[in-house]
Amino acid sequence: MNKINKKAVLLVSGGLDSATVLAMAKAGGYECYALSFDYGQKHSAELNAAKRVAEAFGATEHQTLHLDLNQFGGSALTDESIEVPVAESDEISEGIPVTYVPARNTIFLSMALAWAEVLKADDIFIGVNAVDYSGYPDCRPEFIRAYEKMANLATKAGVEGHHLRIHTPLIDLTKAQIIQAGMALGVNYSITISCYAADKQGRACGECDSCRLRRKGFEDAGVVDPTVYK
Repeated sequence: MNKINKKAVLLVSGGLDSATVLAMAKAGGYECYALSFDYGQKHSAELNAAKRVAEAFGATEHQTLHLDLNQFGGSALTDESIEVPVAESDEISEGIPVTYVPARNTIFLSMALAWAEVLKADDIFIGVNAVDYSGYPDCRPEFIRAYEKMANLATKAGVEGHHLRIHTPLIDLTKAQIIQAGMALGVNYSITISCYAADKQGRACGECDSCRLRRKGFEDAGVVDPTVYK
């Protein structure tokens, strides 16, 4: 990531991973355009965190798109009839969890792709992870490879010879390694939130899979967890 004065669109959720990716892109010399989504999720804490993260790393622009995915439901993150599960141990749930939002990363990457074309940016960054991940099919390397191939076939930019790249710098890292990399780049993780069920004050529940994965990452990295829990 040593390209100088290159534009990139980054998916910024307000979580630990996307904050680290933004720091990596900035350190790599990219002009960063942050993109977040108000997609009908049950709490706004992550959008507040995304704004803090984008400001902290001097994103050139930060857009928040409104996509009402709760009209479809089908996920504990968007459907009021489905409860966010509470883990009974520190073991992460197996299989595809009810917190999976149908086609979310496909939709988000498509919006990022559209903005990248307008900006004439050839690079998109997303903080997906396939090591410490919770069973999401759209976080796998094969999905990213397939999406990148599609993006270059389906866009004016791709047809005209601009090779669009989807960067996934965290995909092979453990959560502890992600945290260590972010700390080296000056990421203040206290401004991020990873919880599936944060309250109105932005406090994490400490009991969902995402909270447990985050907390274990700090423990394994030997770093004090700055998360504010309920």
